Amino acid sequence: MTSTCHTHDAHMTPSQTAIDAQRPGVSEHPPTGLPANPPADPSARPLLDVQQLRGGYGQVEVLRGISLQVRAGEIVALLGSNGAGKTTLNHMLSGLVPTTGGHVFFDGQELTHRHYREVVQAGLIQVPEGRRIFPNLNVLENLELGAYTRGRERRAANLAKVFSIFPRLLERRTQKAGTLSGGEQQMLAIGRGLMAEPVLLILDEPSLGLSPLLVEEMFGLIRRLHEDGLAVLLVEQNVGQSLEIADRAYVMENGSLRFEGTPAQLLASAELKQAYLGL
Repeated sequence: MTSTCHTHDAHMTPSQTAIDAQRPGVSEHPPTGLPANPPADPSARPLLDVQQLRGGYGQVEVLRGISLQVRAGEIVALLGSNGAGKTTLNHMLSGLVPTTGGHVFFDGQELTHRHYREVVQAGLIQVPEGRRIFPNLNVLENLELGAYTRGRERRAANLAKVFSIFPRLLERRTQKAGTLSGGEQQMLAIGRGLMAEPVLLILDEPSLGLSPLLVEEMFGLIRRLHEDGLAVLLVEQNVGQSLEIADRAYVMENGSLRFEGTPAQLLASAELKQAYLGL
């Protein structure tokens, strides 16, 4: 999570209670400990409400009036090819790239133009593309950095939850993060995001660079997190598996939205599938 990681907090004392409470032989599909939410109510106020968002880098406008919503209890897939503007949108939502127009409302408050620390404190947490872990710190230190801005008081309990979800990270807790496999690094990046107690988790290309088997496991994990009540904005190029687990989907092209609807509606359109999804 880009916005909660500060290297000067890298030497926090590990919580031995949290470590000792776990054993490698945990269930393959353990509960996450996250509060369960009821199914999304289409009439309810959106958890995330993006209205006509515009912006980019310098004089280059990347987003041209993006409007989308994520409700509590939803997985929403944001699809599109490289260069469509998906990651730029994530960075704007996280307060890392300035906006030039539009609004971002989250959980009842406006986050437009807010500092990234305030975005994190509100519970809007991004797991960035490329993982962005600290390779020279060990697994435990990387995880504890996730709680730097939000969730610090419950760091030990959240660490225990992360280890129950990812037993491999418990086994690797003293290993330098840069020596982990690609799949283990993605586990670490997601675990670090969970340490901040997300209300909405943005996952940017979580399957990127993983083997087909690990991709299956990653989407299974996302499904379980969602079933335990976590709202997810899933930004992916893996169209097929994203649509299998998403409640709704958006398709981006050249900084604009070309489609909004259910996965069934998207897959029912041969024109949309061919033009924007390569199916």
